[in-house]
Amino acid sequence: MSQTLHPTKIDIADNTRAAMVALLNARLADAVDLSTQMKQAHWNVKGPSFIALHELFDAIHVAVQGHVDNLAERITVLGGTARGTAAVAAADSGLPAYPLEIAAGSDHVEAVSVALATFGKGIRAAIAEAGEAGDADTEDLFVEVSRDIDKNLWLVEAHAQASR
Repeated sequence: MSQTLHPTKIDIADNTRAAMVALLNARLADAVDLSTQMKQAHWNVKGPSFIALHELFDAIHVAVQGHVDNLAERITVLGGTARGTAAVAAADSGLPAYPLEIAAGSDHVEAVSVALATFGKGIRAAIAEAGEAGDADTEDLFVEVSRDIDKNLWLVEAHAQASR
């Protein structure tokens, strides 16, 4: 979706700004969706690992909310309009739908792992695209997000990797 850029004195070409705004908005939709998926898991997890997973999913939600804010603010820095509503996220997210009928901790670990891995893959593609466009600051923002998502994926996957 093309959008009009607000005027700014930032020394990045308009075509690069427009491309980065579109890229950032795509990842913003994913991030808003990811944030709500983490709350879905947090609210509905059951089983012997309840408290550990309940707290982990909430901590990931808080971290993702920080990424949502940083992505949206970078969009506005570039003169764009952040498209961060739930309706936009529902229409534009590239994440798989979160399974609403699951309860077991192991099922939530699997669903959250898939969501984090899918989001991370999109962020890594965005790192490459921002780098190719020559926007080092947007690239750096995506690197920061990627590093945190990978760490959280590790924390979640550790719950499924223990030997039995």
